[in-house]
Amino acid sequence: MERLDALTDDFVRYSLLLQQEFGLRREEAIKFQPKFADRNTEICLKGSWCKGGRERTIPITSQSQRDLLDEIHTFCRQRGTKSLIPTHKNYEQQMRTYEYQTAKVGELKNHGLRHAYAQRRYETLSGLSSPKNGGKTSRKLSDGEKQRNLESRLQVSSELGHNREEITAVYLGR
Repeated sequence: MERLDALTDDFVRYSLLLQQEFGLRREEAIKFQPKFADRNTEICLKGSWCKGGRERTIPITSQSQRDLLDEIHTFCRQRGTKSLIPTHKNYEQQMRTYEYQTAKVGELKNHGLRHAYAQRRYETLSGLSSPKNGGKTSRKLSDGEKQRNLESRLQVSSELGHNREEITAVYLGR
């Protein structure tokens, strides 16, 4: 993601990379604490970071995710902070920095990173392209594909913190 190179705040850059790699919401990515969250095979998000206060886990499924987490561990350790909020700022101040930085680089849409994650994850789990990426609509799926579609949508929904299949239509199409 070349637009990230234009960012001057590394805390914001790592928050955006978490959104890209794990489909996190903005608040979850800013409040992310690698020492707490990294469980080797999954990340665990505290309820206090999440919409609705519901703790959740997201599996680590790629080397790029593992590499990012390792980088964030090092970054936070070197800066003496436990989260992606600098020690001299509170959450609201870092949120303003995040908003300024993302506006400065133009077309970077943080929720779009979440959509892209959902589409990649669905395609990995189901072996199907999502309707938003030119794949078949649910009406055109075979019985076997319909089962994979439903199971994959439920998994993606859970990873995004929604826990209901219907919401995946926003991210994947129907």
